[in-house]
Amino acid sequence: MPSPRLFERIDRVELKNLIKRYGDSIAVDDLTLDVTGGELLILIGGSGSGKTTTLRMINRLIEPEAGTVSINGTDIRTVDPVALRRNIGYVIQQIGLFPHMTVRDNIGLIPRLEGWDDAAITTRVEVLLELVDLPPEMFIDRYPRQLSGGQQQRIGLARALAMDPPLLLMDEPFGALDPILRKQLQEEFSKIKEDLGRTIVFVTHDIDEAFRLGDRIAIMHDARIIQVGKPEELILDPASDLVSKLVDADRKFRHIDNLTVRDLMRPVTRRYFFEGGMPIGPALLAMMEDDLGLVIVTDTASGTGILNRRDAFTHRNDPVTVGDVARRPLVFAPGDSATEALRVLKRKKSPFALVMDRETPAGLFFSDEVLMRLI
Repeated sequence: MPSPRLFERIDRVELKNLIKRYGDSIAVDDLTLDVTGGELLILIGGSGSGKTTTLRMINRLIEPEAGTVSINGTDIRTVDPVALRRNIGYVIQQIGLFPHMTVRDNIGLIPRLEGWDDAAITTRVEVLLELVDLPPEMFIDRYPRQLSGGQQQRIGLARALAMDPPLLLMDEPFGALDPILRKQLQEEFSKIKEDLGRTIVFVTHDIDEAFRLGDRIAIMHDARIIQVGKPEELILDPASDLVSKLVDADRKFRHIDNLTVRDLMRPVTRRYFFEGGMPIGPALLAMMEDDLGLVIVTDTASGTGILNRRDAFTHRNDPVTVGDVARRPLVFAPGDSATEALRVLKRKKSPFALVMDRETPAGLFFSDEVLMRLI
């Protein structure tokens, strides 16, 4: 019989006065933090700030020397650690898929340990592959060596969701990916999290990722939390110069006045170019095999377009071409002012634009990437 769930929903996760040392080094120093049920809370900080150690104390991969972690009022030290981890999803940058197991077996490992039958496991795996935009018919019987880095990361997320856990821990899950694919996965995950309705604690060192995904952000430095708040609270009322430096957008613009779009765009190589007449099914397969979150579509009826993988996945079984599905992007010229380009993107609420050198696509201009590079 499957083990009973420890908790069906999360009302509150409480971290009180946590301390963790490694020899003479303090990894976490008297940390207190509350996570509200249903929110996505970001832990952000530099290397060695204590964010990953904090995350791992929530599922007892690391035990604190002092302090407590409670879920819904229950001290997790009173719970069997294996049972605890089976009720908490955990996604890491390194993923840790078992190389000798297929995608079906990797995702279905915990359900199998919990006594699910083969039919129930297959159904659950198919649902989760659909959720992370990997067609089950293409991927369910593959091995990790047959997957790209982005595909493995999606499988890691699906595996963490196998038991539909009410609490999900994520440790820099997109950190090792190609920047363009990383942005695409961030956008997709922001939609997935709304569908999941789960409580999520998410570790990152990327302030833009934190602002894009987080309901609240906890900033860590030197093993302590120095401020917790919503993104707008951190901008309008920073607790210290360090917080102000991390989130102050005005500072990012001081050096940009004389820069052009060409100076700050991301050049694109030929692998990002798809012809408009290509059928959507083979196009999706090519995007997945090459880990492309979006592609530039040429020779469409309305000119050059952009196709993202979510749209390709949605239309994968339709009798359409990439040109039919591609969207018209915002377009800048290489010589355009970078400052004005950022203003346009903000006004249009678009995360990026296509850069066209006359009739030739030259690059992609991402607002978040530009701002991060200018810090």
